[in-house]
Amino acid sequence: MKRIPIILSLIAMLAMTLSCGENGIKLKQNVSGKAGEVLIVISKDSWESEPGSELRSILAVDYPQLPQKEPLFTLYNIPESAFSNIFRTHRNLIIVNIADSIASPNFVHQRDIWAQPQTVITISAKSKKEAAGIIADNGSRLKSIFEQAERDRIINNTKKYGEPQLKDAVCKQIGGSPYFPKGYIMKKQTDEFIWIAYETTYTNQGILIYSYPVEEETRLDLKSIIEKRNEVLKDNLPGMFPNSYMTTATIYPPDHKWVRYKKRDFAEVRGLWEMQNDFMGGPFISHSFYDKTGRNIIVLEAFVYAPKFDKRNYLRQVESILYSFEWEGTEK
Repeated sequence: MKRIPIILSLIAMLAMTLSCGENGIKLKQNVSGKAGEVLIVISKDSWESEPGSELRSILAVDYPQLPQKEPLFTLYNIPESAFSNIFRTHRNLIIVNIADSIASPNFVHQRDIWAQPQTVITISAKSKKEAAGIIADNGSRLKSIFEQAERDRIINNTKKYGEPQLKDAVCKQIGGSPYFPKGYIMKKQTDEFIWIAYETTYTNQGILIYSYPVEEETRLDLKSIIEKRNEVLKDNLPGMFPNSYMTTATIYPPDHKWVRYKKRDFAEVRGLWEMQNDFMGGPFISHSFYDKTGRNIIVLEAFVYAPKFDKRNYLRQVESILYSFEWEGTEK
């Protein structure tokens, strides 16, 4: 793992200022650190033994279904003696306290202690072995907390500074919509298919939305989802060359699981896409679920094309768009 460059952190701190509300109350400053980073405050010997090893086994594993290896989170560690104001504003913090004086082991999740929107996990234990046990017992929770924190930051920012006309267009067509960040544009819209994208010279982040009627044989298992995906994309996402189109890559089988999120159930598929008869490709993620009538399947899909860059953060951004979906009339 790496240590945060002190100079860069100082520059980040100098760039941030405290602001006051109308009532004169001083507000917490914005968080520092880059998307996908977790700062771990832990002694060197604990980082190099059981507690550090356990944290790495949970948070530094490979991000699923990317074309090259990237960690789920980028971990940095500093000892408690270096945990000054420079580092207290980091977006994602894990503080590991190990001392004989600690009465009982503990795992505490807090928000916005020194900055906002901040996530802080404090782990307290009498020994390194006990700390490692707490981390292992809370492994799924630990990963979920930071994944949700990263997702929420993107969603909340998009709700404030988005493209509401795109949301309105999708809502009108399927009865609900994700929120779209600033800069996304409508690329294609038919009665059953929508393509919305954010494009730069070297990257493409796309959102695909399509629906199809439920029939007696309709299933939301992996095979059925991929078959329908390939059929829809062949018709709607042509490539640059004759007989080229987007399809599902078969070099690695996609992952499939059911997710319940904010009272919605959907089949989530992660995998790799490629252009048939072309050399383009990248990761994708899709959510498939029934509409409110139960007579149609709605599919929200996000894909990334970024051949010159790491793709984890690009994929997290578009995945967050899918997770921001709300049925019309449920917005807060």
